[in-house]
Amino acid sequence: MTRLTQTVLHTPDGRYIVVRGRLWRSSNPDLSAAERQRLVDDLMDARRRVRSPDAEAKAKARRDVDRAKQALGERGPVWWTDGAPDYNRHLAKNTPYAAWYAAVAEDEFR
Repeated sequence: MTRLTQTVLHTPDGRYIVVRGRLWRSSNPDLSAAERQRLVDDLMDARRRVRSPDAEAKAKARRDVDRAKQALGERGPVWWTDGAPDYNRHLAKNTPYAAWYAAVAEDEFR
């Protein structure tokens, strides 16, 4: 059996990962490894519960997903402190990362 691996592309400042040309906010790097793992475990548990057929349980699970994502720094207030705006969910080509992304994308397809 072969295993597919994919390298995650991070912006040079580490604030975002890039998925299909879109920026997604990275987790706060200041979290301890243990805290980050606990939050990821909580997030995965909540994501599994979102599939519940019970509307009330599904709504609670969605709140738990949001709570974990905010605690990880992937939603809510940004975790960086230099006042830079948040480009979460923006296409990289429409942000200040455009030139960097164009160069990286060009290298990938050579």
